[in-house]
Amino acid sequence: MRKTWLLGLGFFSISITWALYNAFVPLFLDNYLKSAAMIGFMMTIDNYFAMFLQPWIGHRSDKTRSKYGRRMPYLLIGMPLGAVFATLIPLHTGFVTLVIFMVLMNLSMSIFRSPTVALMPDITPESKRTKANGVINFMGGLGSILAFGIGSPLYKVAPYLPFLCAGLIMLISMVILKSFIKEPVLLAGYGGGSGNPFRKQEPTQHPIRIKDQLDRTTLFILGAIFFWFVAYQGVEALFTLYGTKYIGMSDNEAAFSLTFFSLAFLAFALPSGWLGAKYGKKRIIAIGVLGLFVIFGSLVFVQSVLLLRTLLIVGGLFWACININSYPWIVATGREESIGTRTGIYYFVSSLAAISSPPVLGLIIDQFGYPALFVSASLGMLLASLCLIGAGTENRTSGKDPIDQAPQAISE
Repeated sequence: MRKTWLLGLGFFSISITWALYNAFVPLFLDNYLKSAAMIGFMMTIDNYFAMFLQPWIGHRSDKTRSKYGRRMPYLLIGMPLGAVFATLIPLHTGFVTLVIFMVLMNLSMSIFRSPTVALMPDITPESKRTKANGVINFMGGLGSILAFGIGSPLYKVAPYLPFLCAGLIMLISMVILKSFIKEPVLLAGYGGGSGNPFRKQEPTQHPIRIKDQLDRTTLFILGAIFFWFVAYQGVEALFTLYGTKYIGMSDNEAAFSLTFFSLAFLAFALPSGWLGAKYGKKRIIAIGVLGLFVIFGSLVFVQSVLLLRTLLIVGGLFWACININSYPWIVATGREESIGTRTGIYYFVSSLAAISSPPVLGLIIDQFGYPALFVSASLGMLLASLCLIGAGTENRTSGKDPIDQAPQAISE
């Protein structure tokens, strides 16, 4: 698992950067835009890139052949660019330069996010991927917490300092990944390492097409992913309004309450990966979906802040069961050489949910009041559970593990 922890540094740097971006960029935008709706729209740029660019990048990385491997060229390009443009954001000189740096940072991050995620199943046997996903999500969650804990004091000293630190961490992570993570030789297709590093697959190999990945099982899994992300993203985006306008919390109390959910997720990231590996990914996901169906449904009737936070802690545990095991499951249903393509599809669906959920659930709240938030979220989990039923029985073995194919490339 040593290489998994090292790979987690990539997610650590990504999470720090995004946490700082989501926390402080709205403050920069507020200097130029007085409409909260416009600021909210500007903050969804990353989801549009994730929808349209990341599936293509992930698919392209499956076809890439270079002396650096399939995924690493995208990290070597995207991570330095992301570090530079993240550092430049607080140094903007006006609205136009701010938007330019935001767009370029989002573009740069999209170049390497899917390939970074795809590296995990590339270097990890299928039987250990849920545990590995728990490790990298733990590292990502730790990065977010440190971003808020250390980034806020640095921001008070100078707004550019937290972004500069995030950029340096990203560059250091890239160097470590390049030095210690070696992709399996058979999958990487080293050859002589000459020619175009982004050339397509050899004609003698089976072509990887996105439409071929959308079999019945995959479509039902993607449907489940969409519905549970609709529920989760809606609650995450609108909970502070729910807490202040319906429960009667202060702004700080409402925002702090979500921390209980996040910390519970972080604490259970590793155990949920272990449970998925031992008892099956679909079974643990189903427990998480049904658990959140009950938790969200129960929150409709809760007025006590203490009880609400207690239920959020339990909800964070169930969310870990879902989120840690879902990506390894979607990868396990396809061929090993299509991992990047399926990673991109996964991000497309989750990003589509992130874009559509807040306005749709906001409209429902406008029509029926704030209790409709958790009614809608509970319904989303119910629809996700129906999709899980349609997905059929989990295939616990998806061909040879990459570790069996190239043990010398990923030996621990």
